[in-house]
Amino acid sequence: MNLIKKSKWRMVAGIIIGILIVLGVAGIAFVNQPSFGRLPKGERLEKIKRSPQYRDGAFQNHRLTEVVTSEGGRLRAMWKFLFSKPERLYPDKPVQAIKTDLKTLPEDSDWMVWFGHSSYLLQLSGKRVLVDPVFCMASPVSFVNKPFKGTDIYKPEDMPEIDYLVISHDHWDHLDYQTVVQLKERVRKVICPLGVGEHFERWGYDKENLVELDWKEDALLDNGFTVHCLPARHFSGRGLTPNQTLWASFLLETPSRKVYIGGDGGYDTHFEEIGRQYPHIDLAILENGQYNEDWQHIHLMPTALGEAARDLKAKRLVTVHHSKYALARHPWDEPLKNELEAATRNSLDLIAPEIGEVVELEVR
Repeated sequence: MNLIKKSKWRMVAGIIIGILIVLGVAGIAFVNQPSFGRLPKGERLEKIKRSPQYRDGAFQNHRLTEVVTSEGGRLRAMWKFLFSKPERLYPDKPVQAIKTDLKTLPEDSDWMVWFGHSSYLLQLSGKRVLVDPVFCMASPVSFVNKPFKGTDIYKPEDMPEIDYLVISHDHWDHLDYQTVVQLKERVRKVICPLGVGEHFERWGYDKENLVELDWKEDALLDNGFTVHCLPARHFSGRGLTPNQTLWASFLLETPSRKVYIGGDGGYDTHFEEIGRQYPHIDLAILENGQYNEDWQHIHLMPTALGEAARDLKAKRLVTVHHSKYALARHPWDEPLKNELEAATRNSLDLIAPEIGEVVELEVR
């Protein structure tokens, strides 16, 4: 009898171990898909280790930054995120958007077209700059982070030839594998923070076409066209190992204007420092959405939006990181109200385009 019981337990244990092995192998295979990119190695890793931002085996913010500030920690924050049922998280009808033929837009003027969330196309002094394009998937799997109805009208094939592809950091809602692979033959140069170039090399981009920068580094891209890599308060990662690539904001200094690309990040002293070091910023593009008190240090809270724009001393403001995905628990259109309130309270010249609308950036 005991032999039969032992045999049954061995069989059950064997089945459990077998299941765990299968799950483990499946998990390893999943995170090793090309879309996850690749951790930095070789010369790039050695350069990363010399960065002032890289300490204790990972990139760090200037100020100690907790990603999750919830009293109950990450588990409680995740529970709230998954199981709370906030009202109006999604629009009840398709979001209004305009389908513009981007390939026929004039090349002799400066303009901007926003595609929802943090993806937008700039034309500056004859150069076309595409920022954080996500036109296919904003997560590792297609059924998560689905776009709002009406917003998913632009695809990689709609993009014109791109002089500079700018990536602020490697999170899935800013760096979309399928999009950048399909754009590869139409991109002249990629501008990205330190370490992010490893993903692009795995995806077939030529190392010679990568402009990979640390904070407070700059690169002359063309006559009168310079990019400055600047701090942001955020984090990074596409897989199981966080903060092995840098996150950043950028200032594009062109013959016609200065444009600040804020990327993702919470409020801190770097906005004031940037405004002081680079006076007369013509346009600031700041995140405004996917915020929550539980991660208040890594995304710009509504109360800080106007303060950040004021610190930068920007002449005009556009906000992004909203109107396409529900990555937080606020009503889907709350950021649109926040930007109006911030502009009124701080006397800001706000540009509030629809998705796909062409905004002329005339010299002011």
